[in-house]
Amino acid sequence: MSGSDFLPLIVVMGVAGSGKSTIAGGLAGRLGVSFVEGDALHPHANVEKMAGGTPLTDEDRWPWLRAIGATMEAERRAGRGVVVSCSALKHSYRDCIRSMVQGPVRFILLNGPRALIAERMAGRKGHFMPPALLESQLDTLERPAADEDGVILDINEPVSSLIDQAEQAARAQPAV
Repeated sequence: MSGSDFLPLIVVMGVAGSGKSTIAGGLAGRLGVSFVEGDALHPHANVEKMAGGTPLTDEDRWPWLRAIGATMEAERRAGRGVVVSCSALKHSYRDCIRSMVQGPVRFILLNGPRALIAERMAGRKGHFMPPALLESQLDTLERPAADEDGVILDINEPVSSLIDQAEQAARAQPAV
């Protein structure tokens, strides 16, 4: 794929505390494209609900997922690539995002052990997602299926290595 043809449309996904924002921001910098923090696109009611310790329902998530897809499509139409951080926990959520984008979307799942993720969440300050919701996210998570352009990375790796691997995945030819 030549540099002029390269238009990355990437979602860095995973449960809260997996490192989505860190890896997505680093990847966007490497690729020279915009980084969009998916959490910033949540409706205020969703943030309040999560902050109160209540997991979101699918109905809560659809407007948020459509906003993510619409943001990605706007970047694509402008001839720009984009990297978005978004939990994208279910296949149907990823389908929703993909349905909004007129180009191939690659999903990079940050995967790791519950204990490590819980430790990271406990150490975060000022984030609306409480550690108590980790179990509901892990229960909801569906790894990318064969019909999706997905890559799984192990969060036990150092951040610099994860960004290297994410860049390699982003530049690879689509698998599907």
